[in-house]
Amino acid sequence: MTSISELLLEAAGIMAVGMIFVFLFLSLLVVGVKLLARFAGGPEPLTANATPPPQTTGVSPDVVAAISAAVHKYRNTTKD
Repeated sequence: MTSISELLLEAAGIMAVGMIFVFLFLSLLVVGVKLLARFAGGPEPLTANATPPPQTTGVSPDVVAAISAAVHKYRNTTKD
């Protein structure tokens, strides 16, 4: 039968191996992400000659009036 000190020593060894493995894996992951960021680069910066998107003027007043009239008529016809 093994003593408690032998079991604790074996558990500490397994824990140390696991912690080292996780540390090495995370270190490799950080290095890999940094290398990928360096080679992939970022988005291309916009140039000064880029045309701005067309500006919309919104909804015409006639359309707003028609929608308002339709809503008003609907509310008046469907009373609870």
